[in-house]
Amino acid sequence: MAVNEVKLNEFLGKAIGDLGAAMSAVLVLIGDELGLYAALAEKRLTSAELADRTGTSERYVREWLANQAAGGYVDYDSASDRYHLNEEQALCLANPDGPVDLPGGYSVVEDLFHVKERAVQNFRTGSGMEWGEHHPCLFRGTERFFRAGYNASLLSDWLPALDGVVEKLNSGGRAADIGCGHGVTTILMAQAFPDAQFVGIDYHDASIETAREHAAQAGVTNARFEVADATSYQGGDYDLIAFFDCLHDMADPSGAARHARQALDPNGCCLLVEPAAGDSVSDNLNPVGRVFYGASSLICVPVSLAQNGPALGAQAGERRLAEVMSDGGFTRFRRAAQTPFNLVFEARP
Repeated sequence: MAVNEVKLNEFLGKAIGDLGAAMSAVLVLIGDELGLYAALAEKRLTSAELADRTGTSERYVREWLANQAAGGYVDYDSASDRYHLNEEQALCLANPDGPVDLPGGYSVVEDLFHVKERAVQNFRTGSGMEWGEHHPCLFRGTERFFRAGYNASLLSDWLPALDGVVEKLNSGGRAADIGCGHGVTTILMAQAFPDAQFVGIDYHDASIETAREHAAQAGVTNARFEVADATSYQGGDYDLIAFFDCLHDMADPSGAARHARQALDPNGCCLLVEPAAGDSVSDNLNPVGRVFYGASSLICVPVSLAQNGPALGAQAGERRLAEVMSDGGFTRFRRAAQTPFNLVFEARP
């Protein structure tokens, strides 16, 4: 069979780009940990100047800089032999409060190599893997990567898109954050609505301990954190119950929706934030879908299968999510907002 040279070269172009990105993943983590990005965000530097500023070896830094420039993560001025981050690069690589925290995403990638042997077994047997069995870098990376989006949108766009929720929280409402992880969203809301009371709930005890530490460091007194799963936590008459990027991971998403329905005030609201996805595979064959399908294969699906769950996956899509909420007893479901990475839904009894 004759090989189509044009198609072959197109494929190899994509594959070599991916190979370079994969080889650079650890270098991104190194640049973040050693403060190389932070220094380059401040001024243009030679390799020697960057090494001096960060207390690192010039020879290693020189090679790192060339790799980063070749990948477009760092800008290079050949006339002065200096490197720097432009504003857009700095926003994503050296600003934890920016719209995307790329090093946080790479910490998630780091975990995937830690679990590779377990994943091979899971592929063969259909078994699962609990969230708590992952390397701690996953928990840190998830916090960082998702925090950026929450900082950018939760208070300014998502909550205001829900009918009457901001008013209730301003007047002393009650809210539960299910699957809260390290408590980023719980703390954000608690800081924004000091007269309201918040509870963050997660079944992973180590994450709850971290959330408590974060809340204490932030001086938040109107939020508490409890270890419980999504179908057994205590309390009721909540004005808001939120699921941030977690419902698709759960062993019993319909049961979680049903428990939330029972715990809500009759006039309350359920906020569901999920990864951006269409309803069919073909809708999701794009760069964002590729990232989410990758994470789903090694994190989301195994977590659900570990407890014999339905394994919705990170690309469940609006139609499937609407079915889950309907199974849980919600009668009204609408898309309230969206970003390139998230779909935001409002569900009501």
